[in-house]
Order: sequence, then structure tokens, then C-alpha cells
Amino acid sequence: MRGGRLGQRRWSVPLVLAVSGLLVLSGCAEFEDDASGQRWSAAPELSPERGPQPELPEVEAPDVPSAPQEQPTKVPPPQGCKDFDRAVIATCLDTVSAVAPLPGSGQVISALAGERRSGRVMQVDSNGTKNEFATLDVDAAGDGGLTGLALSPTYEEDRLVYAYVTTPEDNRVVRFAQGQQPKPVLTGIPKGRTGNAGALLATADGSLLVATGNAGDAAKADRAGTLSGKVLRIDPSGAPAEDNPTSGSPVLASGLTAPGGLCQTPDGSRTWVTDRGADKDALFAVPDGGTSEGGASEGAAELGAPAWTWPDKPGVTGCADWTDSVAVATSRGENVQNLPLTQDGSVGGEPQVTMDGDNGPSYGRLGSLSQVSENVSVAGTVNKDGGDPASSDDRVVLIVRQPSGGSGRD
Repeated sequence: MRGGRLGQRRWSVPLVLAVSGLLVLSGCAEFEDDASGQRWSAAPELSPERGPQPELPEVEAPDVPSAPQEQPTKVPPPQGCKDFDRAVIATCLDTVSAVAPLPGSGQVISALAGERRSGRVMQVDSNGTKNEFATLDVDAAGDGGLTGLALSPTYEEDRLVYAYVTTPEDNRVVRFAQGQQPKPVLTGIPKGRTGNAGALLATADGSLLVATGNAGDAAKADRAGTLSGKVLRIDPSGAPAEDNPTSGSPVLASGLTAPGGLCQTPDGSRTWVTDRGADKDALFAVPDGGTSEGGASEGAAELGAPAWTWPDKPGVTGCADWTDSVAVATSRGENVQNLPLTQDGSVGGEPQVTMDGDNGPSYGRLGSLSQVSENVSVAGTVNKDGGDPASSDDRVVLIVRQPSGGSGRD
């Protein structure tokens, strides 16, 4: 569906524009494709913590004699792994398809960055630190591999991280700590030649949302008894959330093809999922779910009509709900699509396009995005996966939400 024209907003642009959603959780469960065998073990009760609220660090501009004096703000091109853009906090990675901000304070922003093809998770920060945190065994065939990361809500105590990964047998959610082997949380999500990418989101109520692909079979998205093409909701132990539409089932909603990202308002009042469909990309509002009065199951909901569609299929990935707008990162489009929201939370106009080289800087293909604070997100690029990589790619980039007069496009 298409919205009306978007009123122009004029912002200042010292850096860039916005995107993404923050994640979290913990647990352990197994689900079979036919939902006939489900096992989980209890885990300690967890309560979500507020995400870090750092300011963008002030970084001195590099002394590059070749930079023309009449354009002092122009950023020189990278030289090898050295990137002169102060928004870039890590370089020379590979296909950063998952990011998760780490707790912190002050001007140093740190995050975990997951490489889709290698399964490597790097810890990076705005001081230039880059250390290996973990390496997960993944099968990166097609669009599989490591495609989602989330922190435990009590990360500062338990140091647990959650990942959505493809293995030789299935797609699954695992948890791990630095220096420890990953443990399964939710297994048995069907695997196919395509449709393996997934997304994670820790919600305001302490549950974990899991968006799954259709494993290359469009019929599975609407089929009961399979975890393919669904939005799942599980508790920290990996068990189905208690107020899911069907008691004992993790399925919250159905109808996905190849999800790119999940995001939510800080108060949990609104949740979105992006999807790369067969004929168009789309942004969907995720239903709340729940059972009917008296405990009778109403069954999982269909995602229904999308809030917005992109017939040109820019490759939607991560998203961020900024209360009055929702920003969606793209890979093939190499930009950010900013959709205005009305007071009731519906899309009220065409997207403003930013971070495309004309309206703000461009970092190429954006494969991941996660919100750090009210105005700051962290994103990862995937230019080594079908793009035109610079010498410093792939990169982790800080994205600051700053008003800009982006161009509306159909």
C-alpha cells in the first residue's frame, strides 16, 4: 500500500541518519517441524534493562593534506583498512549481517558485530578496538549463516548473547558467552536452499521475537505445524510465551518470506518486521497476539496487509521506530527509507530516502542495524556480499538520527 506525500523536513547533517532495533534474551528449547515434539528447560526469571544511551563520540578529523580547504568537511576515501569517516568504528570485516550494541556509558560506544559467512562475532568500539568475541559454526549457503544477534537482558551479570544461525541440519537460536560453546535455545526451524535468514528482537515485556524465513517454500509461511515463515515469541527459557495465540505453540504470526529485521518502540506499543518477498519488499506491523477470553485459542494471526511495500525490492534489512517515523535500511538499495507515521501508528506518506550519497553519506549495502539510544543506531555493511566494497569494508558504522530533507521516492 502507498501513502500520501511526505511533508519536507529540514534537518542539519553533520553525520548520517537513522535505523534499527535492540535485542535480548536467554533460554533453551527444541521444536520439531511438525510441532509434535517440544522440549525446554526452565531458566532464571529475567527482566529487561534499558539500553545504553551514549552520545556520539567527538573524534578529531584526520589531518589529510590532500583534502581541499574549500571543503573542510569532505571525508577522504579510505586508505586500506583506515577509514577517515568518524562515524566508522570498525573496518575490514566480512558481511556484517548482525549487530548488537553493548552496555556502556559516556562517549565510547561498543557493539558486537556478526559476520554472516564466517560466523565470527567481533567486539568493536568507537575507540577503534576490534577483538574476536566468539566464532559460531554456521552454514552460509544461500542466505544462511549468522543473521541475528541479541544480548541477554541481564548481560552485565550473565554475559549471554543470542544468535540466529544456520547449521547443516536446521536454522536455530543459540546462546553463548565469550569463550564458551553455544547452547541451543530453539532448534528445528526448517532449512532450505534459500529463505534461511532470520532476525531477533528482545521486546519490552522480556520475551524474544524470532522472525524466520520460509526455507524456500512459499506454502510453509501459512502452514500450521511448521516454524517456517513465522514470527515466533518465546520466553527466556526458550518455551512458547504464555500469552501466545495458541497455547504451547511459539507461533505469533505467519506470512513471511525472508525477514530482514525486527524493531519496536521502547515501550513495546508497536512492533515491525521487514520482509523480502517474491515480488516486493514490505514492512509489516506485528500483531500483539494473545488468547481469547476464557483461555480459548484464537490461533496464530496472519500478518495481513503490509504497512508499506517496495515493488523495486531494495532489499530491506534492519529497522528503527523513532515514534514519529520508522526507518528501514536496505542492502541492494544502499540507502535508508524513512516512513512518516501518523498519531495512530500507521504510515502516513512516502518514504524520505537518506544515506544514499545525495541525502547524507552512503556506506553501500546495509545488512544490519540495531538501535543504541533515542538518536543513535549501529549498522553493519555487507558490501563484500554482492556490493562494490571499499578498501575498508565491511564496516560497522554509527548512524545518528538527524533531521534531513530526504527525497521522496515511489
